[in-house]
Amino acid sequence: MIHDYTSPHASVSDIVSHIPYFRDVPPAVQQSVAQHAHVVHAKRDAVIVRRGEPCNGVHIVVLGRVKLCCESASGLERVMRIVGADDSFGEALATLGRPYVVSAEALCDTDLLYVPAHVLMTQMAASAALAEQLVRSLAQHYYMLMGDVSAYTVHTGHQRLIGYLLREAQAHQGTSFRLSVPKGVVASRLNLTPQHFSRILHDLIERELISVQGRDFTVLDEPGLRAYQNLSAS
Repeated sequence: MIHDYTSPHASVSDIVSHIPYFRDVPPAVQQSVAQHAHVVHAKRDAVIVRRGEPCNGVHIVVLGRVKLCCESASGLERVMRIVGADDSFGEALATLGRPYVVSAEALCDTDLLYVPAHVLMTQMAASAALAEQLVRSLAQHYYMLMGDVSAYTVHTGHQRLIGYLLREAQAHQGTSFRLSVPKGVVASRLNLTPQHFSRILHDLIERELISVQGRDFTVLDEPGLRAYQNLSAS
């Protein structure tokens, strides 16, 4: 279920002014964007956009998480990217006037700001800061895509999963963390089948490098985990 969302605590103008995407642009540009943008609330598992639909604007996640995914002819889902708060999707396609090449689904109850492409393009001409933000966003997404292609090409499954766990631990500034998305989504994001993902996890647990309880992970031996990551390259 998806519907326009009206918050009793924040207007669209307030949301626009606090999103990093628009934080540094002139107030007049923020106001113009707010006049044409709207906030959408997507319940968990709701399809926000479908592959093949026209892309006429940009979605910016305000709260929650969205998975960008595609499905093979056999029905196997592949998660291409997980979009969290303050991140966005649709810029490149909206700019080019191309349809969505992936579907977007809410991983939890999620609020998104939708900005029509024509509004974004018009206001870019009035604000160098907004144009710079769009370029930065596109560059960041391209950089992440190239990193993924590199990892899938030259890194083993062990290396990809260990790298993910180490990044999560670092992001949480400790050795323990809770996955923000289901394990199956993480597996798909790392281009691993659920079975392969499970085998790697059990291997790391048996080696006493990590412990796992549901979505709760603890890195028990970070130096050992890094060493095993390097060993797994061969």
